Parts: sequence; structure tokens; C-alpha cells
Amino acid sequence: PPQKTLIKKLDEHFHPTLLSIQSVDYTNTSIMATAFSCDKSSAPAEFIANLATYAVENCPVSWSVGANAAELVGRDSYFQGSTPLDTWVGYLVVVGFGALFSVFTTIVVYLDKTFAGNASMTSEHFNTAGRMVKTGLTASVIVSQWTWAATLLQSSNVAWQYGVSGPFWYASGATIQVLLFGVLAISLKDIAPSAHTMCEIVRARWGKSAHLTFLFFAFCANIIVTSMLLLGGAATVEALTGMKYELAAFLIPWGVILYTSTGGLKATFMASYLHTMIIFAVLITMITLVYIKVYSSDQIYSFLDNTVSYSPEQCMAIYSTDGTVETSFFYSGDKTVLGQTEGTAQYACGPVAGNAQGSYLTMLSGDGLMFGIINIVGNFGTVFVDQSYWQSAIAARPASAAKGYLLGGICWFAIPFSLATSLGLASTALMLPISRGEAGSGLVPPAVADNLLGSAGAVLILIMLFMAIVSTGSAESIAVSSLVAYDIYREYINPEATGKQILWVSRVTIVVFGVFMGLFAIALNAMGLNLGWVYLFMGIVIGSAVIPLWNMMTWDKASGKGAIIAAWGGFALALISWFVGASVESGSVSVATLGSNPVMLSGNLVAILSSGFIHYVYSKFIDPQEYDFSTLDANIHLVEQDTAGLTDDILDKDEIRRSKRWIVRRGYLLTFVLIIVWPILSIPAQVFTESYFAFWVLVSIAWGFGAAIVITFLPLFESQEEIGKVCSGMFNFAMCKKVEGEEFAEEEPVKEVDEPAEPVKEPEAEVEADAGESA
Repeated sequence: PPQKTLIKKLDEHFHPTLLSIQSVDYTNTSIMATAFSCDKSSAPAEFIANLATYAVENCPVSWSVGANAAELVGRDSYFQGSTPLDTWVGYLVVVGFGALFSVFTTIVVYLDKTFAGNASMTSEHFNTAGRMVKTGLTASVIVSQWTWAATLLQSSNVAWQYGVSGPFWYASGATIQVLLFGVLAISLKDIAPSAHTMCEIVRARWGKSAHLTFLFFAFCANIIVTSMLLLGGAATVEALTGMKYELAAFLIPWGVILYTSTGGLKATFMASYLHTMIIFAVLITMITLVYIKVYSSDQIYSFLDNTVSYSPEQCMAIYSTDGTVETSFFYSGDKTVLGQTEGTAQYACGPVAGNAQGSYLTMLSGDGLMFGIINIVGNFGTVFVDQSYWQSAIAARPASAAKGYLLGGICWFAIPFSLATSLGLASTALMLPISRGEAGSGLVPPAVADNLLGSAGAVLILIMLFMAIVSTGSAESIAVSSLVAYDIYREYINPEATGKQILWVSRVTIVVFGVFMGLFAIALNAMGLNLGWVYLFMGIVIGSAVIPLWNMMTWDKASGKGAIIAAWGGFALALISWFVGASVESGSVSVATLGSNPVMLSGNLVAILSSGFIHYVYSKFIDPQEYDFSTLDANIHLVEQDTAGLTDDILDKDEIRRSKRWIVRRGYLLTFVLIIVWPILSIPAQVFTESYFAFWVLVSIAWGFGAAIVITFLPLFESQEEIGKVCSGMFNFAMCKKVEGEEFAEEEPVKEVDEPAEPVKEPEAEVEADAGESA
């Protein structure tokens, strides 16, 4: 019919500029139509020749594509205090998933113990997982515990702020630390295989004063990381479900407490594998939606170009109550938004200050580079000073430690890079009314997911976020419990502690730390500190401990006194430069002025560089040492005679030396590629062309899919023997049969001793007798 033909022609000519054709008058020779405009009211009927101009001037082109475009008009924030999900969904995820993982990990640990014949729950096994974890599971655990709430939320925030450079600098700036920590991981297996914590190594080499110093920085790292988990997690749960922030911050840790206190490090590793699989499943879903199903790279490129084309006046009209400059809320002086002053744009619209040609599609971003430097410095602290990474190295087989960290770092890169390249850039391309305050609180991914999938998208992000919180939270909890049990309780309170006492202290600490962190996160939120602020701040506090710890493991001349002076001196100088920088830049010192990028950068750089300089000078010229690393492990004692992972055939020195050469070459090379070669190669591109951006997106998609496949299937492949034993044992149990002449895989009791003792190798005759009996 003629009417359908006319409507089709109109749609083809004006789409996506024309948001909707509400009516067409076919009785007149002049075709009349009504355009959807940004003032929420119906535009007056106009001649079709003027219709396109009217629509372009009043609405972003990208709004025509979304199914809920009409709902975006006149909103001063995306969520506006309303939530896409019911409150009961928040309780279901926070409480229900916590209980589910507790049951799951308890069952898996029981099956592993009963049918695979692995060690019973001793203090050694609780805190080290038997020191026999393989490459795939080590990589999965590294990905899991390095995936914070900030990884999912803050990475998209910097994409919202700086464009394509944000996801890259977040990913590369936080990957190199994991790659380089592989060097320390294999060094630990060489010189301190019996260690339970990094502070035990400090005590064995440098003494009590250094031990207390680095114990302080270790606790700071755990508290800061857990704070960021709860700040971002609770804010997102509240935004998506309406669940009170305080209640979410208090309840989230209980999902960690339940299964971590029950199964220890082994349960944490098994749960982390499942968490990582779920995180990658949601990641794949989101990048597929943004670049394959709903949009394409060319479409996102076009929308990003359109975003920076608006003048300030047009941006004010778009983000206003009725489409006029007079009612605009584009500029805001809202003092609750950290770091913002009067006249600061609150939405992604118009050219990006500090970027080449004001484009989001360039790596030539001054603020992006500044963030990258802060990110690199700060994350050295949260890896090298965080006990959870030392604990994963302790738990790994010597042959798996270096490879596990390298593979984990490469796979983890995909999470912030691919996720933020999709959801983060989509938020800016679609010009969703996400305020600066919402972005700073980490609400970019849930906003875009809600826009794409409605409530289903919000649920997926909520589940993904909860997986990140509990996986990292469990690693932090077990790390703190080990520090308290071995470095406080056994070292200073009860040197004669038995394995049962260590185990009891570890479990109590997990509960107390979880409750404390819930209350601490509530206090931080009341102070007005959000996820982005704390993320930039962390390097100022713990950055000064990084280089002394590296020197402790790799430099025989490293001085203990120099390490103490360097750690405290670097910390003090960082705080001074931080406060002075805020005063010089803004004329005042406040939470807002302390949170600016240049000020945070000065504090972070001073922390790590001054500490490294002080320790080098003191160790080289004032108090040089000639330390014999072969004597280090003799000063570290086991509580129980559990020699799992400590036998000579496993601790093969030649194999360890080969592994060290392997990780040094590849770790340094990949670090150089990620922070030097890749950025330099992107400079000639200036502002990305459409084809260059398509290639960039292709790399992010391929990296995401490849990492998901490796992390999902490699641990299963490596554990096929154990999985076979469990399945066979369960089958025989169901059939009322015995396994290999034994009732399941009954273990010998672990002998406890009164005094801490060195690892004792089991006599060969006894082993042979047991083998004969079993046969």
C-alpha cells in the first residue's frame, strides 16, 4: 500500500537520525510527521524537509537505536534513585550465592579428600593447599584474585573518561606486576620453599624490626584491596537492587567467610576456578552483544565521533529538563562528587580535554597516560605487598609457579581490556546519561548492560561482580588469617603453637576480618570516599614496600636496616608530596583536591621511587650485606611434619633454575611489549580510523575468547587424573565396593610435634611397606 511505501522511504532516509514517526498525514500533498525530541513533548508538525534538522539538533543520534530511548530524555543520572531489579534479587545474589558456594566448596573438598586421597585438614594444608597446585589452576586463581570489583567497574570508568586509552592502560598497567611477580614466585620455591607468608621470609632474613615493618604494610594492602571490593560491590548492589549500601557491605563478606573458614586455601582455589568461569562467561556475552549482536565496531566508531562533535551549548541542551540551556544540568557543582568543582562537565559529551583532536578514539591522551602511570605504580604495591599472591606462589608446584603467573597475567589482561572496550566505550558512544558521580562509583557497566538487556543485563553484571568480590575476598581473607596465625600468634604470642591452635586462629581471623571490613567499608562510604578515589590512593600507602621486598628475594646485598628506612621514609615522603601537591595545585587540602590525577601521581611516584633509591644507596654504600640465600629456609619452620610439596624430587634445583630463566626472559619481554612497544606502535595512528578501530576491537574480542577457553579447560585437562579418581570412587561407593583394597582413600594421621620442626622425609622402608599393603 502507498502508506507503507511512504513510511519505509522515510525510515530509510532519516534512520537513525529520525527517532520515530508518530503520525503521517496522507491526505495532504505535503507529508507531515512528528519527531520525537529531547524536550519530552511532541514536536509540532513540520514539513519533512525540516524534520531531520530538528531531530539532529535536539537528540544524540545513538539514542535512536536503543529500545528505551524515550526514557533517557531529561534524566540527570542513569539510575535516578530507581533500580532495574527488585530488592529481593540483591538478597538472593548476596546471601544465596554465598551459601551456594559454601555448600559447593565443602562438597568438592570432601570428595577430593575422600576419593582422591589428598591431605586431611591440617594447619599446613589449610594455609598452603599442599603446595602442589598445577599450572592451570594457579593461572585461574591468579585471574580470580586479581579480578577486583575495580577490574570490572573502574576499567569502564576510565574508558568513559579517556576513551580507548583507558582500558588499555588499566589492563597493561596491572598485568605487568603479575608477570614480574612470577620471578619472585620461582625464587621463593628456590630459597624459601617452607614459607607460609612473605613476612616469615622477612623475619628469617632481616629480623624482628623489619618483620613488624612489612607486616604493617601487608595488612594495609589487604585492607585497601578489600575496601575497594566492598565499596564498588555495595554501591553497585544498591544501584541495581535498592538494597541498602550498609547492609550490602556487611552481608557480602559472609559469602566469603563461610566457605573460606571451612575449607581454607584449597576451598578458595576451587571456588575461584568456578568464579573465573562465570566471569568469563558474562564477559563473552557482553562483548558479543556490543560488537556483534546489537551494534558493530563501525557503528560504535560512528557514535563516538558523534559524541565529541557537540558544542557545550548542544551538550547542555541534550542534558536538560526540557531541551533548553536554561534548564540544563550538564555542568554541576555537586560537592558530593569527588574532585568536581563548579563548571565541570558531568556527562560524556563534547571533545575530551587532553586527547588528540578531543577524540575518544586515540591513545594520545594526556590524562589517560597519567592514569596509566598511577595504575602501574599503585598496582605494584597491591601485588608485591599482598600476601595472597605470595600464598598462591607457596601453594603452586615449583614447575607450575612461573608458568601459572605468566599465563594468569596474560589471561587476566582480557578482563579489563575486553570488558571496558565494549561496555565502557559503549556508554560514551550511546551518550547514556551516566553522571560523573555514577561513573566514579563504578556504575558504567551495569548502566550499559541494563540499556542493552534490561533487567537480564543488570542481573548478569550483578552476578559477575559478586564473583569478583568473593573470589578476591576469599584470597584476602585467607592471606590475613595466615599473617595473623604465623606472624603474630606463633611469632609473638605462642611460639609453641600446635597445628590445631594455628588452624583455630586462622578460622577465627577469617570471621573477624570479614566483619571488620564490612564495617570499615561503611565508614569509608560515610566519609565520601568512592572506588575511584581509593584505587588511585593505594600506591601512596603501600608503594614504598615494593622495591625492598623485591631486593629481599633477588639481591644478596640488600640491607635489613636499609629496607626499614626505605619503607617508612618512602611512605612519609609520599604523604608529604601528596599533601603539598594538593595545596599547590588547588590552594587547599581536602578529599576533593587530594583526589586529582596530578596530585595522586606525585604521591604514587614518590612512594616507590624514593623508597627504591634509599634502599639501594643504603645497601650499596652504607650497610652492604653478603647474604647466603641457601641458609634462608633453615630459619623457617613447619608447625606439623607435613612435607607435601617439599620433597627433593619436587624441589629439583636444576628444574627451578630452568624455570627462573624461563620466566625472567618472558616476563621482562612481555612487560616491555605491553607498556612500551604497544603504545608506541599506536602513536602513528593518531586518531583511529574506522578500520584501525575495527582491528583494535577484533584484538579485544579474540583475547577475551582465547583467555576464556584457556582458563576454563586447562585446569580440567591437568586435573583429569584427580577427577577420574573422584568419579571412580563415587561410583564404587555407590556400588558398595572398596577402592584398591582400602575403604576409599583413607589417610594416615598427621603427626603433630610440640616444637616447630624442619621437614622430615618419610623413611623409604615405611613407604614401601605401605605400598605393599595397599597392593
